[in-house]
Amino acid sequence: MPIYDNLEVADPDIYNALMGEIKRQKEGVELIPSENYISPAVMEIMGSVFNNKYSEGYPGRRYYGGQEYTDCVESLAIERATKLFNCEHANVQPHAGAPANLALYFALLEPGDTVLGMDLSHGGHLTHGHPVTYITKVFNFVRYKMKDVETGEIDYDEMREVAIRERPKIILAGFSAYPRELDYAKMKAIADEVGAYTVADMAHIAGMIAGKALRNPFDDGFDVITTTTHKSLRGPRGGMILCKNLDLGKKIDKSVFPGFQGGPIMQMVAAKAVAFKEALKPEFKDYAAQIITNAKKMADVFMDNGAKLVTNGTDNHLMMVDCVTSWGITGQETETLFDRIGVTLNKNMIPDDPRKPMDPSGIRFGTPAITTRGMKEADVEMIAKFMLQAVEKRNDDSAIERLHDEVIDFCLKFPVPGINA
Repeated sequence: MPIYDNLEVADPDIYNALMGEIKRQKEGVELIPSENYISPAVMEIMGSVFNNKYSEGYPGRRYYGGQEYTDCVESLAIERATKLFNCEHANVQPHAGAPANLALYFALLEPGDTVLGMDLSHGGHLTHGHPVTYITKVFNFVRYKMKDVETGEIDYDEMREVAIRERPKIILAGFSAYPRELDYAKMKAIADEVGAYTVADMAHIAGMIAGKALRNPFDDGFDVITTTTHKSLRGPRGGMILCKNLDLGKKIDKSVFPGFQGGPIMQMVAAKAVAFKEALKPEFKDYAAQIITNAKKMADVFMDNGAKLVTNGTDNHLMMVDCVTSWGITGQETETLFDRIGVTLNKNMIPDDPRKPMDPSGIRFGTPAITTRGMKEADVEMIAKFMLQAVEKRNDDSAIERLHDEVIDFCLKFPVPGINA
């Protein structure tokens, strides 16, 4: 485990919180689909002297001097990202996924233009035009949904009708709580018919695309991909924008800086470069495939035991359970229950949920983090059984405490990268 002697002396309160979080991660099961563990190498560079350097601009075109090494790491990050995702241009500077999406909108749109994206209640993301976000004051967002919630099939006929009626400038693929794979070719055909750009927000599934376990939207002619770098891609917290067309790339670069950001966070850019190199290794393909294998196994165990899964299964890394229908408890109650046995996931609305976001009907969970720890099918089956036992014995405090002890013993068999080094 890394040494934190300086921190322990300088700030005991933060040091104690850090030790507590390390213990929680070692002893618990992390099933939040958007969380993962970074390698020791990525963790090291994140705490490096690159934090000290301002680097406004782009490699070879900086506003400050002293950039030979920052240019080096950013150029490597760009080179590796374009190779990883088979594209011509990469902007690796966005501080996070949401700013990446905002910069993308302003690169391609004029105020008042329309974006067609997935409805949040059917698995979309806040940055795809939910009314609570400020971006909806600038652009017009219209939505598509699933045609059949039992299978997860998107209503592409309705998508086409909406596109013809609304004439969007962007058709947006991507999600935060959708267990199936989108048909990028159908979306591209609709976009071509109405003269729209095609953009994929692959924040959740970037690692599986990089590892060739899921389809790359660029293979179906998409114009742009936005993503985070810290989920299934196992990099630092940050964002990235990729595109096939170099002219689009110039617009995107100008929108990111100086349009939305000042200096890039160079230690994070360097960490992205390290993570991309790791993702280019052959073993990363095995990891990406195992994420999906583990998710399908876990979904099967839950369904075999009577749980109602949204879309009745999964094709990617995540699944959602309708807790009210399955067990007669809410998503919030289920999240709290699983916290008590050391299994972390999140409450989540199900499609057209009659309940509110902070007390929804469902939960969302996935397998990237546990797969990083080396867990395979038999292990995820064990985790599912822990969870199902917790539901069955939720009113028995002593049984829940015993289950928590079992979860701790189970987790300690699987090292956490960067912690158990």
